[in-house]
Amino acid sequence: MSAIASYRTLLRTVGSTYVVVAFLGRIPLAMSQLGTLILVSTQSGRYALGGAAAGALAVANALGAPFAGGLADRVGQRPVVLGQSIAGAIGLLALVEVTHRDLGAPTIIAVSALAGLAIPQIGPLARVRWGPVVRDAENRAHVNRHRLLDAAFSYEGAADEASFVLGPALVGVLAVIADPAGALLCAAAVLAAFGSWFALHPTAALTGSDRVPGQARGRLFGAAFLVLVVAQMCVGTIFGGTQTGSTVLATAEGQPGLAGVIHATLGVGSVIAGLAVTGLPEQVLYATRMLVSAAGLLVLSAPLLLVDSIGPLMGVIGLLGFAVAPYMISNFALAGHLVADDRIGMAMTMLAGATGVGYALGSSVAGRLADAAGSHTPAFAVTVTAAALALLLSLAAQQLLRNARPPD
Repeated sequence: MSAIASYRTLLRTVGSTYVVVAFLGRIPLAMSQLGTLILVSTQSGRYALGGAAAGALAVANALGAPFAGGLADRVGQRPVVLGQSIAGAIGLLALVEVTHRDLGAPTIIAVSALAGLAIPQIGPLARVRWGPVVRDAENRAHVNRHRLLDAAFSYEGAADEASFVLGPALVGVLAVIADPAGALLCAAAVLAAFGSWFALHPTAALTGSDRVPGQARGRLFGAAFLVLVVAQMCVGTIFGGTQTGSTVLATAEGQPGLAGVIHATLGVGSVIAGLAVTGLPEQVLYATRMLVSAAGLLVLSAPLLLVDSIGPLMGVIGLLGFAVAPYMISNFALAGHLVADDRIGMAMTMLAGATGVGYALGSSVAGRLADAAGSHTPAFAVTVTAAALALLLSLAAQQLLRNARPPD
């Protein structure tokens, strides 16, 4: 089955409405991190505080996501995602209010954390639904389940990256035509509408271990899965360093609102590469794909240390995106093969949470380095360092990942 045929089969199985809703539902999270960074930095005049607030949102989201994913594994996604969507929208509105009132760094950081804790990880939860959806398609049409799952994870990787194109772009546009607060207000509205719709979609009924009474709980943790967690932390650090460096450079050139547009170029290459990954032969193992794309992350991020204007920066970030999606797709696909079905929600949200932890680390460290040096280059050094660590991790874990097998 060709890549195009696989995507057509998936679309026929779930319908175009689900694809649109699941995509739009993940955009608020993509908007909230950069939106918080720009809003708080602009209002306070301190990149360190902006990075700390954005980091608090990301860390809280990362810590809360696995618990929400584990609960969804047990009771199903519908009640969990619905509650999170409403609470997350309220949290973003509260963040705008306390920032405009200048209630102080501790309050701003605390409200940022509460908002992040509530926002659902819709991308990983959408990945969970593809397993039962593909099984249904296999039973009805006798298609290649492995090929369809490969296509589903490739699509989800591309969708995540596309959301991180549209999300930062919306932040940038709204910051220019309105003000930085407009981005978070928009994110709150989209989350309340499409997060709730995603929760209520019929595919949510396919989730939750309560559908199989008496089923024993599967095993989650193992050495191979922990490698994937660290790998996603590296990706998140790349995001945090790149976003902060882009914000510093854009602000220095008198165009802080362009930071979102600049970072959005990262997702352009990622979307293209993500959709193309499913065309690779099945013989190319995910561990091999992870290693090659990790090398690409290092090679393509290194020129960030040399850029000093917006034009070249957008070119470098755009090229870097071609390595990001294949790396992340390999990590999530490996997790899908290594984790028991009744733990897949927790696993996927944990990987997404690890990305958030990495983002918090990257944005916080990059913000402090940029404040201390008065330059964007130290922030981009965080990106390059994280890429180097991703490559070293992939090299060290190759044999482990190649030999890893699904649980019995």
